[in-house]
Amino acid sequence: MSTHPGKTEPANETPLEGFASICSILAIGLFALTFTFQNFMIPSSSMASTLLVGDHVMVERVTLMSPAALPFMPHRDVKRGDVIVFFKPAAEANGEHPYLVKRVIGIPGDRIHLRNGTVYLNGVAQTESYAAKTTYATYDPYVDDFPLISPRNQFGVTPEWAEQMPNHLQGGDLVVPPGRYFAMGDNRDNSLDSRYWGFVPRENIVGRPLLVYWSIAMPVSSDEHPPLADQASSTMHEALHFFDETRWSRTFHRIE
Repeated sequence: MSTHPGKTEPANETPLEGFASICSILAIGLFALTFTFQNFMIPSSSMASTLLVGDHVMVERVTLMSPAALPFMPHRDVKRGDVIVFFKPAAEANGEHPYLVKRVIGIPGDRIHLRNGTVYLNGVAQTESYAAKTTYATYDPYVDDFPLISPRNQFGVTPEWAEQMPNHLQGGDLVVPPGRYFAMGDNRDNSLDSRYWGFVPRENIVGRPLLVYWSIAMPVSSDEHPPLADQASSTMHEALHFFDETRWSRTFHRIE
């Protein structure tokens, strides 16, 4: 068969080159899964209605990571209003620090207090469309008029925070110290957050959830770190009710 002068046929890829290409793709995928993204399932209603029980979210880990960890990737500071995933500052009874998801309300230097459930940031009342509003039935003086009431002997407040919180009070405001963040759940009256265990250290922040990639209806729970038996039950529920209880309308729902 004749060929055109000067035209070269593409060389066939050798088996070794094909194997190298596959390894490169796998390496890139492993890097993305290990350093860039992480899956996270919402176990409680503390972030409702922004995040629902049974939402499976994709957490982006790089942007809020310390620049020293991956200096060649883009980074930015944590901002007010960011929804973040982080290790709980206060250890559980078993010594573990579980993952939590909350919204950043205050950054270093901010002065914060709540009155009747409304957040005042540096003296200015905040309009938060994403936050559940306090009602007469849900009003709790410690939660909704924070930090007007002493944390001592309050149910759910850690002893460490009860001891430390008075050191950060100035004129009725809680002042966020350097390298720390004040975080709360959007479901304000059903969220164990910075009001109960204190500030989130910068190094505890894992990343920010970008979107809901799958959501399935699950029983509402106030437990933000359910025991293994409950987790196993949730997994079984997901397997049995994938088709009839999946919230298809929340697929690829962007988290803001």
